[in-house]
Order: sequence, then C-alpha cells, then structure tokens
Amino acid sequence: MPRTLHIDFVSDIVCPWCVVGLGGLETALETLKAEGITAQVHFQPFELNPQMPPEGENIGEHIARKYGSTPEQSAANRAMITERAAEAWPGFRMQMGPDSRIWNTFDAHRLLHWAGTVGPGEQRALKEALFRTHFTDGRALPDADVLADAAEAAGLDRAKAVEVLSGDLHAAEVRAAEALWVSRGINSVPAVVVEGKWLISGGQPAAVFEQALRQMAST
Repeated sequence: MPRTLHIDFVSDIVCPWCVVGLGGLETALETLKAEGITAQVHFQPFELNPQMPPEGENIGEHIARKYGSTPEQSAANRAMITERAAEAWPGFRMQMGPDSRIWNTFDAHRLLHWAGTVGPGEQRALKEALFRTHFTDGRALPDADVLADAAEAAGLDRAKAVEVLSGDLHAAEVRAAEALWVSRGINSVPAVVVEGKWLISGGQPAAVFEQALRQMAST
C-alpha cells in the first residue's frame, strides 16, 4: 500500500554530517519510490553554536576549543567527512580547510523558514544552496548579501529575501521551533524525525535510512 511519510529534518547549515545525512536520506527515498513509499520533508532549525559572534571562528580553533582536538585530528576528521559527503551526495563538493570558519546561522534559518512558506521545493533548494555557500564556496553566512545570493541561486525572489533579512521577520518562529525540538530531546544533528515519533540520528548511509523507513512505513 502506498505511504507518504512526514519527515522533519532537524539540522544546521554548518553541520557537515547534515550534508551526509541529507544525501543518504534522499538516496533512500529515491529507492523507496518503487515500493510506493514517499515523504514530505520539512527542514527544521537547530543552531550548533547559537552564541557565535558575527565574525565567526576559525574551524580548527573552534574544534579545539569545543572538543579538544589537535590540528592533526581536526584535519583527519575533515578529510573523512569530505569523503563521506562525496559518497552520500554525488556532485556535492565539500572544501573545508584549515582556514575555514564556523558561522552564526540564525539569519540563514530565518531565510529557510521563509522559503518553507513559499513551498517545500523552494525550501529544499535553499537548503542545498546554503550548504554549498558554506561548504563549497566558504562564504560568510551572517552576510545578508551572501544569504540573498543563496536565495537567488535557489530560484527564490531575491528582493523578498532581502526584505526578510533586513528586519527580524520569522525570528520568533525560528526560536520557537528550536526550543520545541530541544524540548523533544534533540541535542545533536542531523536528527531525522519520522511521523513525529521515530528518530534516526546522525549522518547515516542510504541503506540505513532505507531499511528504517521501510519498517516505519509498514507500521
């Protein structure tokens, strides 16, 4: 029997494992179409570093401060995630290096919320554009012009994106959504919440998503 699943993809734009997870999820969903299993994916906000200042922080310094990693460990981890991202999402180029930066992503989440009011396809396109803006192009996410460029690249109305970014539109909605997911026990991302009751955590391979979603769809 055909089944359409409601999926909330809780993630942050500066989370590399979220790139891996989205690639794996979408590959699994493409495979499951043949079995009549489809999904409506909604992108939900989560900030890994809500107190990050506008100037951001060097990725190596950030990882060392947050996790105690050495420069060598940080470099090895970046290489591993880059390889996983290429496998999970063919065509996506992750170009993190020692000079990359971690950014405050609140305004990016406001823009994503707005894109969701336009339509799910538009929100998905902006999510990808923002991932590429950060991981491929290394541009500054707090910069309103950079975010407007991402919106335009996703096929959205640039003028309306600028309007969103020029004030605090959707700030309350984003903060409420972030608080909601934290209250539901989400403290790391990506978190893939299916039908509001099942959780698939982390940047899983497509096969893991496929097996889990097939089981959930049959329940």
